[in-house]
Amino acid sequence: MQAKIQQAVNQIGKVILGKEQEVKLALTCLLAGGHLLIEDLPGMGKTTLSNALARVFGLGFSRIQFTSDLLPADMLGVNIFDSQRQAFSFHPGPMFNQVVLADEINRASPKTQSALLEAMEEHQVSLDGETHALPSPFFVIGTQNPEHQAGTYPLPESQLDRFLMRIQLGYPNWQAEKAMLRQPQQRDTVQLDSVISPSELIQLQQRISEVHGSDSILDYILRLVTYSRESDKFPSALSPRASKALLQSARSWAMIDNRDYLIPEDVQAVLPAVAEHRLRSALADHPAQTSLSKLLLEQVDPLAA
Repeated sequence: MQAKIQQAVNQIGKVILGKEQEVKLALTCLLAGGHLLIEDLPGMGKTTLSNALARVFGLGFSRIQFTSDLLPADMLGVNIFDSQRQAFSFHPGPMFNQVVLADEINRASPKTQSALLEAMEEHQVSLDGETHALPSPFFVIGTQNPEHQAGTYPLPESQLDRFLMRIQLGYPNWQAEKAMLRQPQQRDTVQLDSVISPSELIQLQQRISEVHGSDSILDYILRLVTYSRESDKFPSALSPRASKALLQSARSWAMIDNRDYLIPEDVQAVLPAVAEHRLRSALADHPAQTSLSKLLLEQVDPLAA
């Protein structure tokens, strides 16, 4: 299975050039069973990465373009009366897919954002007194533009916390962008092979809990979250949900590296993606370029007793 995971990374690398670390983090989030938030400028490959993940794992894919007039029913579905049957029938919306790209999530109204995040948390949709289960596996990739761009509704901290990880793709390096320009066809038309089936993905997600974390690793995670709570250097502290997310993500990262045990480097590799959006408050006067997760790693010694 390790060979297949590496094949998945290589396949996605055909369309997302020079971003192996970011691709690994996206895979880590998927294997950990969480949801991913990608924050970046338009044109950085957010949609391409989302589509590539679905294709490599053989998963159903849908894209929802979030706009200010998008209603919850537009993505969840509606009950429509069937005159022949004299009964209502449920017509599922684009949310009923295995990989859902919620594109530019911060352009929708808070009501629509909340409906999406509730579906993410519960893995089900309730309409008119009936509950409809979402497919499995179920992976939401939310994208958002930087908050300084016009027409955005920033996600509050309580909703950001629902995303297991947040990453930024950023500009490609010189060589990667040159290779992209040399490609004879558009990246969206590059043929990607499905290397891991949905059933194999579910098996991998279930195996994450088998990755062993020693007491020293658990203590390291606890020192990190405790420092964020006791120090005045962070606008927001890490919650117990964040500590669980950090452990789950570190286990997933270790599995991708073909290990069944955790080392401090696993925690350090995933902490920026897991913690940065939780540590930062939209109301705090902190420069955007200040890495709070890096500051946290610098202050906590992994080898402390």
